[in-house]
Amino acid sequence: MSDKNTSSLQAGIDAVTGAAQSAFGSIIGNPSDQNAGETKKDKASLESDSSHATAKVGNLAASSSGAVTKDDPNRTEGSWNQTVGSAKEAAGGLLGSQDLKQAGQQQNAEGKEQEAKGQLSDFGSGFTNRAAGAVGGAVAGITGDRDAQIKAQDKHDIGKTQQRGAEHDIQKQNQ
Repeated sequence: MSDKNTSSLQAGIDAVTGAAQSAFGSIIGNPSDQNAGETKKDKASLESDSSHATAKVGNLAASSSGAVTKDDPNRTEGSWNQTVGSAKEAAGGLLGSQDLKQAGQQQNAEGKEQEAKGQLSDFGSGFTNRAAGAVGGAVAGITGDRDAQIKAQDKHDIGKTQQRGAEHDIQKQNQ
């Protein structure tokens, strides 16, 4: 694995082997093996965190791979509808207008549904792009087509960023 493209799977494997090495060193009384295992576990934890790192600015997501993606339009529009719906609901409450309040509640609910639809679309597209990129990269590696490998890695990275962007927003909503 290159430093640019950390892998959750590789980080998991490294964590397990580091734990085994540390335990083995502890059992046989070899502090060098024990320390090397702990170091491997710590590095794996950092790689896992890096693999999941996503920055969100507005409707753009950027991941540790360097890929940048734009959210599905339903996510942005849904968020906007939630904001406008909440404002209508608050205004209806302040003005004593039950109709305005109910219209706001309806628009807010529709916005939540619309945003969830966009998140699901981004997550699904991300999964598909990651899988296609991984398979395409493997095939290109077997055939020795370096250009195809690069394109496949880019597709994988875009998919990963789409997934992580959706995961980021879903986790933020659940907090």
